[in-house]
Amino acid sequence: MRRLNIHDMVNRRTAAGEVLNADERLTVLEAVRAYTHGSAYAAGEEALKGTLARGKLADFVVLSDDLWAVDPARLKDVAVGATVVGGVPEYDSGALA
Repeated sequence: MRRLNIHDMVNRRTAAGEVLNADERLTVLEAVRAYTHGSAYAAGEEALKGTLARGKLADFVVLSDDLWAVDPARLKDVAVGATVVGGVPEYDSGALA
């Protein structure tokens, strides 16, 4: 998952910290959906991926924090604890234990 991109979609701040087009900010839900379901839909693969459901590819990440609970300004600081691709752990810092 592109944490920095989600951070930027939600916060809409320039490198100098100024808000850029505040009316174009997305909610965390909208940003995460754009990267999951939206990407799968754009590739014509929404039947295979984009949501967690029985029969779909089991690609997901385990994060250090709940994206919906963390301060939006801290979204960029959320760490990846594990990645699972096709149901197989590819990276695990101990988050799956």
